[in-house]
Amino acid sequence: MTAQRQYELVYIVSPEATDEQAKEIDQLIQEVVTRHQGTVDNTENWGRRKLAFQIKHKREGVYVVMVISGLGDMVKEIERRLKVHDFVLRHLVVRVDEDLRKAARIRARREEQAARRQAARGSTADSAGEPAEPPTTDSTESGLANGSAGSATQPEA
Repeated sequence: MTAQRQYELVYIVSPEATDEQAKEIDQLIQEVVTRHQGTVDNTENWGRRKLAFQIKHKREGVYVVMVISGLGDMVKEIERRLKVHDFVLRHLVVRVDEDLRKAARIRARREEQAARRQAARGSTADSAGEPAEPPTTDSTESGLANGSAGSATQPEA
């Protein structure tokens, strides 16, 4: 069996559509997704926004973003249904790239590690009762030994 892929669906609903009609579009998509053994992972309503250019003589639209998981047949059916729906001005379905998902996981892991480090620093400073002092650098460690100010060669006297 083919593995399910994750897709991001963005569609713009006509500003003339009522809230009830917008919910019907959402239910239509969810119905297609469940019929094709897919899942709706996330739904965000971005609200009414001005369009960059007129679409079907409209200057505004209600943007909705959905993250769905499923097979390619599901996407074809969703696109077919949205294409013929009267209140959908535009729609776009893109496959979420694996690299982006990996990057999101790495970013989340780094943020978690940074939070743990910050908590550890806070607990060690609190437990000592005094703020921790920054480490000092010895002159031999920084390359300034024997009074040389960083020059590689010194003239002989």
